[in-house]
Amino acid sequence: MNFKNILMIFVLSYLTWLALNWSVETDILITGAGISVVIGLLFCRNCTVLQTVRLTPKSFAYAIAYVFVFLWDLLKSNIDVAGRVLSPSLPINPGIVEVKTKLNSNIGKMLLANSITLTPGTLTVDIREDRMYIHWIDVSSTDIEEATKSIVKKFEKYLEVMYG
Repeated sequence: MNFKNILMIFVLSYLTWLALNWSVETDILITGAGISVVIGLLFCRNCTVLQTVRLTPKSFAYAIAYVFVFLWDLLKSNIDVAGRVLSPSLPINPGIVEVKTKLNSNIGKMLLANSITLTPGTLTVDIREDRMYIHWIDVSSTDIEEATKSIVKKFEKYLEVMYG
């Protein structure tokens, strides 16, 4: 068993427990800790996906910054898609583009794909090694480098520090 993985799952489970209960009563804290330990031990026996997570002050700072970058991009994308939908001419140019990623870890690629999908106007269709196929509501370029710069780079620089 990998102690680092168990500790990470414990901390994430416990923080989730505390956020959901929103209480600091002793019985709530003890119950949450017990459940979180059990979850950590049960689900991390052969847990390999978390081995690439970097637990450094720099990666923690990048994780916090990533949340704000993602939320800002989410807001901009929502406004953009709403404007397209409300426009009488419906200015869209949909298509699937291929983008490249420098991320090596599976969890980093998964978070990148989910971030792209959660952002209105883009949807991750497939992932193959260092390539992703994205359905884009307004394809401005089918060039891999241009599409990568427009869709992936804003998230990737943070995820690379956090997960490699």
